[in-house]
Formats: sequence, structure tokens, C-alpha cells
Amino acid sequence: MSKTLVIVESPAKAKSISKFLSKNYTVKASMGHLRDLPKSQIGVDVDHNYEPKYIAIRGRGDLVKELKAAAKTADRVLLASDPDREGEAIAWHLTHLLGLNPEELSRIEFHEITKPTIQNAVKNPRKLDIHLVDAQQARRVLDRLVGYKLSPLLWRKVKKGLSAGRVQSVAVRMICDREEEIRNFEPEEYWTLDADFLCRGGSFVAKLLHKQGKKMTISSREQMEEVLQELRAAAFTVGEVKTKEKRKQPAPPFTTSSLQQEAYRKLNFTPKKTMMLAQQLYEGLDLGKTGTVGLISYMRTDSVRIADTAQEEAKGFIIETYGETYYPEEPRKFASKGRTQEAHEAIRPTSALRTPESVKGFLGREQFKLYRLIWDRFVASQMSAAVYDTITVDVLAGDYLLRANASAVKFPGYLTVYEESTDEPEKLDNEENCLKGDLAIGQKLQLRQLQEKQHFTEPPARFTEATLVRKMEEEGIGRPSTYAPTIETIQTRGYVAKEDKKLVPTELGEIVINLLKEHFPDIVDQEFTANMEEKLDDIEDGKSDWKKIVGEFYGPFAETLDKAEQKIGKIKVEDEVSDEVCELCGRNMVIKMGRFGKFLACPGFPDCRNARPLLEEIGVNCPKCGEKLVVRRSKKGRKFYGCSKYPDCDFISWEKPAPHPCPECGGVMTEKSTRKNKKYVCTNHDCRFTEEIKETE
Repeated sequence: MSKTLVIVESPAKAKSISKFLSKNYTVKASMGHLRDLPKSQIGVDVDHNYEPKYIAIRGRGDLVKELKAAAKTADRVLLASDPDREGEAIAWHLTHLLGLNPEELSRIEFHEITKPTIQNAVKNPRKLDIHLVDAQQARRVLDRLVGYKLSPLLWRKVKKGLSAGRVQSVAVRMICDREEEIRNFEPEEYWTLDADFLCRGGSFVAKLLHKQGKKMTISSREQMEEVLQELRAAAFTVGEVKTKEKRKQPAPPFTTSSLQQEAYRKLNFTPKKTMMLAQQLYEGLDLGKTGTVGLISYMRTDSVRIADTAQEEAKGFIIETYGETYYPEEPRKFASKGRTQEAHEAIRPTSALRTPESVKGFLGREQFKLYRLIWDRFVASQMSAAVYDTITVDVLAGDYLLRANASAVKFPGYLTVYEESTDEPEKLDNEENCLKGDLAIGQKLQLRQLQEKQHFTEPPARFTEATLVRKMEEEGIGRPSTYAPTIETIQTRGYVAKEDKKLVPTELGEIVINLLKEHFPDIVDQEFTANMEEKLDDIEDGKSDWKKIVGEFYGPFAETLDKAEQKIGKIKVEDEVSDEVCELCGRNMVIKMGRFGKFLACPGFPDCRNARPLLEEIGVNCPKCGEKLVVRRSKKGRKFYGCSKYPDCDFISWEKPAPHPCPECGGVMTEKSTRKNKKYVCTNHDCRFTEEIKETE
């Protein structure tokens, strides 16, 4: 019997796949890339048509020898790296390292790790797609040219250790621009008015909308007083009552971007954590008697397409579990946005029959949460629309029109399984039964009260990791595989810090971006970067030559680099001087930014190497000893709250403690945030007293 060597990227994937193949197959892992550009030099010959210089990655020599030996004893080699540009490039590099013929049918591709899919893949190998390889090479060379040419300039002009990147710099600029918008924002006053009317079984609220057919805009207390005076003298009658049925369609199954956003909103997972867990679910987990199996399809995708077989299985499950009415008349087809890799599918469970509860015992807590999210979203996407009964009541009062809305679920449809969350707070309607059946046109209404409220317009919100992913996707910055590593990089480099889950530019980040905006506007221009992504797509489609695209970019970039070297003077980033005195040499310590946030360091370095954590007080005393509580960081950089007298006092809390004890039991209360509000919750499980946090707090 002929022997076949299958090479995948990870040991976990190798373990899963080997169980689906016969003994004639040997499955080994390459551990990702085995060849790359050298770290010690640029590795791109700009004088000879941008030819890349690839070398074997240091420390992988033994692995390369092992794969070469296995390839020599095999009758054929199948390259089974991930089904994307990066995976195609890994397969291409393997053909060079192992001396394989790139024209042979040696590349296999699969989007889920299940027995039928793997067995079908090994029967249908194809040639390497050199266009995919070229697109990856173009991205790698472009990023290397920007990084290795621009970063040394930043070292010389600003500070050692800085880096600039083609995509990361645009992401930092987005955050800096948003911060500038917030600083320059000038709030404007406006007022709203709610009228509370009695109705059968309770009351309902109508909002002031129009005066003489024009939308009302009230911008001062004086204007509001005039309106109140006229309304208090007016009679309120029902002008119109509209009832209708509203249908709400389910969201499509997840793409990489939407999964990262929803996992952040619903599970509080960072994009990096989401992708790490999704990789584990994709590569396969041991399900006891079932064996090792991949639970989800490939997780780096921008497509919402679903395979016909997966839809058929979902249809059977939905009808059997929920009934015929919960399945639409036709299978759902979702349209992808922009240019997508339609060969890919959306992220979905490999089997709708494998419910979250059926695999819960084999998954870690966080793996289970993410699998349930993916399963719920996919099954819901294939279900019937939710149906609402809605009612709109217009109330007339002289020249004024007020409006009340209410809705109630008539048929839950997909809501039985899942409802998509949003980044905006929920807006609640009146209860439908307060309006239904009790109001007729011309009917007089009894006013309970008029409730005016002053507001001020608010600046745009800072980005969270989820909203930055959404913005990058909307602007065409990067691709599904780059969102999480980009966000991780800009924080690790110290350009961006996370405060209360929001991304805030550091002083260093703003200095670098201002410098790049002045001297390298294309590098941080969103449209330019998005256009470059489209050019990479053209290379993938075989429409453009990758070296020509690189040359069109590098020529102007090199000229700008030379000019910037002459124009930019040395920029000094001043450290913030603190009131803390160094106990070793007496100098005032300065505040520096490290990997896990700010810390205190002696300015006498290297003569004095004293450094210590920067204790950020939160204005709350320790419930154990009465000293100040401060912000601390775990070894993994996670924020927690501890006593300033540690280690003498060992009080810690992962949630921010309240400034007062629980009024019911005297226990410690901590701050909790929900989508609607913030509240204090007692940590005593026998008490669990809660109170809403007022805006002034």
C-alpha cells in the first residue's frame, strides 16, 4: 500500500485529522511557517525587483529534518495548511524546503475538521494557487519595507524600540483622531418632554415630536417653559392610532469580525482571546466516545455563505426541535458585504445536532461559552423571523403632536434561540397592553404629568476593541486574520492603553501619529490603506503582478523617507515627574509606560535602577484595615484592586469596591456594569443587596 504524508500546521490539528484517516496516512505538524524573511535584516532586495530573501526559521532545524525524512519515505505528500493566503504561503514554502514539485496535485483544503470533510479532501488534491501565494508575499514585503525602513527613523528621531506598521499605524491614528474629536467637542444643550397619560390598567408615555407639523428642537429652559405653559392649557386628544405587524429577521451567521464583536459584547472576551478559543474549537477537542472532532468551521472568514448540507441539517434540527412554523418558507441566503472569499463559509458548528449542552462536559468553561454563542447564532440565522404587534398613538394638543409607541412579541421565531446585541443601550417602548384596545380617535386623555428633561449632546465614544474591529472592517483596513494581532500590537508597543475597557492613545502614540501624519500621510491614511488591500485582492485574483504593486508603493515611499530624514529633528518625549521621591538617591521619580501600564522609575538610570509600581488610588478605603485602595496589575496585565499596605494587608478584589459598605449587612459592595446601567452589588452571597449608581457618582 502507498504511504501518504499529510502536513498540517498544529499538533492539535494533526491529532484530530489522524483519527479520520487510515494507517497508510502519517500526519505531521509544521508548527506554522518554517521559512520567513530574516529578523536581522530587511530581507528584501529593493534593487532587484523586490526579491524576498527567505531563510529557515531559527530553532526549527530538527523539525525540518524530520519532515524531510518523512517526505522521502512517503509515496506522496499532501499539504494541508489553513485555507487562506497565509496557509497557501506555508504550503508553498514547504514545497521548497522539502524539494516537492509545485506543479503536482499536493494541496488539500478543508473548512472544517470532520471525518467526511477530511476524507473527501485527501481524495481531491489540487495544485498550489500561486496567486494566493503572491498576495501573501506582497503583504509580507510591503509590511517589511514599511517596518524596517520607517521604524529606524522613529528610533533616531523619537525613541528606541518604536515601530511603525502599514496597518497598525492606521489603527492608532483612528484612536488618536477619535480622542481629538472628544477633546474638541463642545456640548450643546437640548430638552425633551414626556407626557404621562392614564389608560386602562395603568399609564403610557408619549414624547413631544412636532409643532405645526415641524420637528421640535428645544435648546433652552426658556423655550421649554413656553412649551410647558401652552401644553398645560391644552386639551389632549387621540389623533391617530396605527397598528401593524412588524417582522424582524435574524442576523447572519458569524464572520471573523462579527464574532469578535459579539464575543466582546456578550462574553467580555478580547479579540485575541476569542480567536485563541475559536482555534481550539476548530482544530478539534476530545468528545469521549465520539473521539476528537472539530466543533466549528474555519474561523478566519469574511463570508456569510453556508454550505447546503449544513443548511439541510439545521432545517431538520429546527423543525424537529421547535416545529414547522419556526423554519422559513425558503432556506435563508445572506449577502456578504464587499469583496469576500466566497470559497469560505461563515463560522458555524460542524453539526447543528451537536448542541452546546451535549458537549458541555468535554469543554472548558470559556470554550463552552464561545461554542454556545456560535451554535446559537448559526441555528437562529436559519429560523423564521420574529413577529411583533406594534401600535403607534398620536396625541394632539393644540399645535403640538406627541407620539407613543408600543410593541409586543406575537411570534418569537429565532428569538427563541438567540438575539444579537448592539453597542448602543437598549431603548424600551411602552407595554403594548397599556395602549391596546382602550384608545379611539378623538378620545380625550387624562394627563398625569409633564416631565421635561435637560440633556447635552455627548462626544463620540472612545473605541472598545470590538468597535475598533467594526471600524477597521467598515473602512477596509486589514483583513479577518489581522484584526486581533493589530489591536494586540498597538497596546504592547505602548501606543494605546486600555482604560475602563476603552482604547486611549498614550502621549507616545500621539507623538508618533502626528509625526507620521506630517511626513508620511499615506502610511496613516485610511483610504490609501484600504486601496492597498484592494490591490492585494487583485493580486489574489490574478489581475495584478505583486512586484509591480510593491514597486508602485516603494518608489514614492523611499523619496518621502529621504526627505523626512532631513526635515525631522530630534523629538524628546518628556517623562512626567511625580511627587514620589526615590528612597535610594533622593531624586523625584518619573512616570514611565511599561507593558502592563504606568510605573515609577528613578531618572538617575543607569546609576540608580530603582523602580516600583505606580499606586493609583481609587478614592476608597480598604474594608479590612482602612488604608487606601489602589489599582494593581496581575502577571498577565489584568487590573485588580488591592490595599496600598500590601503585603501587610492582603485585601484584593477583581471588581472596583464601592466607597461605602452594604447598608443591609455591612459587607463589601463592588461595582458592576450592565448594558443599561452601573450598580453596586453586595459580595455577601447571603445578602446580594444592589443599588443603582447615580450619575453624579
